Amino acid sequence: MTLAPAVALPTTASAQQAPERLTLSPTADPATSQTVTWRADHGRTAVLEIAPTTDPDQVTRVQGQVTGDAGGTHYAATATDLTPDTAYRYRVGDGDQTVAAWHTFTTASHEADPFSFLYFGDIQNDITSGAAPVVRAALAAEPDAALAVHAGDLIDHANSDSQWGEWYDAFGSQTTGGINHVTAPGNHEYSGTNLSDHWTPQFPGAGNGPTDGADLNETVYHTDYQGVRFVVLNSNYRNTTPLRPGTWLDTQRDWLASVLEDNPNPWTVVTFHHPVFSNSPGRDNGPLRDSWLPILEEHDVDLVLQGHDHSYSRGNLTANRTQDPDTHTGPVYAVTVTGPKMYDAQDDNWADHGAEARVQLTDTQTFQTVEVDGPHLEYVARTADGRVVDSFTIVKDDQGKRVTTTS
Repeated sequence: MTLAPAVALPTTASAQQAPERLTLSPTADPATSQTVTWRADHGRTAVLEIAPTTDPDQVTRVQGQVTGDAGGTHYAATATDLTPDTAYRYRVGDGDQTVAAWHTFTTASHEADPFSFLYFGDIQNDITSGAAPVVRAALAAEPDAALAVHAGDLIDHANSDSQWGEWYDAFGSQTTGGINHVTAPGNHEYSGTNLSDHWTPQFPGAGNGPTDGADLNETVYHTDYQGVRFVVLNSNYRNTTPLRPGTWLDTQRDWLASVLEDNPNPWTVVTFHHPVFSNSPGRDNGPLRDSWLPILEEHDVDLVLQGHDHSYSRGNLTANRTQDPDTHTGPVYAVTVTGPKMYDAQDDNWADHGAEARVQLTDTQTFQTVEVDGPHLEYVARTADGRVVDSFTIVKDDQGKRVTTTS
């Protein structure tokens, strides 16, 4: 992964002296490498110290780089040549007097070993009082989750340092610095046509996105984790100047097609913010659907995880129905919301474009747990009090692929 050259940047009083906001950001191969980002004010020198937890004296020092100055100096470092399926402990700082506490993470296996991950829709509003309880319920329900997938609108105002602080507090440093965060930007991560100053320093991505000049490489990427290819897209075509949905979307369409064609994994998860089929009355993302839906269907993506509409839905193309009313084939399209901001929901946009919302809920904050185990995938959507509001399984065997509702 290539990061920007180190440059001297000013710090501000809002950053703490000690490193804060540690984040694990996935590389293309999280079995053998790991990117860590953090914020502090320890000058230009940045060092990541890392060692296997079984041999803590075997410390490797990795030189980090300055990557931004939103609310304080941001740093990033990438450890390489790691051993798959191995627990590591690490700390960051200037390598001398200013260092963070030790944190731990485990590299992915190179095999398709069982694991689980969490999926969050828009956290966005009233984070401390409204969204954080749902986040903490998710972490308690799935304490061994290996990843967290975020479908955009993590905060409400793109450059609000206090809101980013609330987001980090909701998860806690043991989570932001302990599991990889697969993050797609939402429209609230943009200020006009500009991506949040916090975004890339916090979530640099895997560095393997489109390279044809569409300015997407920082927000579009893929990472492979134990039999699953996670693909992140940027659906914010309305934030381009001039408005150019064709360039913005079709560049990603072509890149997505190539990433799916070359996918060696048995499972695929794609995440982006604006839904292919909208829940909210009057909303429609026609250019996005026209460009991306054929690719998602052609390559039979397993999960398409979205946000934006502040309600819950899960469905599929009607063409993928089977004789069993609880079962279908093809991709699953989910729209969820974790924070307390809510909109009305209707299924008109689904029906008008050849799809059906099998489950649709309003005024329901949820988190989603997904467990992947060989030919089986189990998805469960829950509220903060543990109530299951939707669940289904996907099975792939000699009879093909089928998606079956279980609640």
